[in-house]
Amino acid sequence: MPQAIDKKNFNSFKTFYPYYLQEHENPVCRRLHFIGSLVVLAILGFAVFSGSYIWLWAMPVAGYGFAWVGHFFFEKNRPATFRHPVYSLIGDWVMFKDMLIGKVPW
Repeated sequence: MPQAIDKKNFNSFKTFYPYYLQEHENPVCRRLHFIGSLVVLAILGFAVFSGSYIWLWAMPVAGYGFAWVGHFFFEKNRPATFRHPVYSLIGDWVMFKDMLIGKVPW
């Protein structure tokens, strides 16, 4: 098992991302993040193509809802979003991409 990474100080996303992945070791948690990201993209697409921009409010609810269920019930940890919101948002999309290309396992 890799050595635990300090949770407090990150001077770049490059140093944060290994910690982010460490906080997403449970495959169900990762899958819920992935599903949440897909739902966010679907809501965005629907809002843009239908012109119903009121639906944009649902994007963070869906994205964070799936992710937080993964953390609280499966990973059993506190989401990094609470401590590192910007890096965590970037991490969500990088992990989504990495799962798509097979770099991060399902």
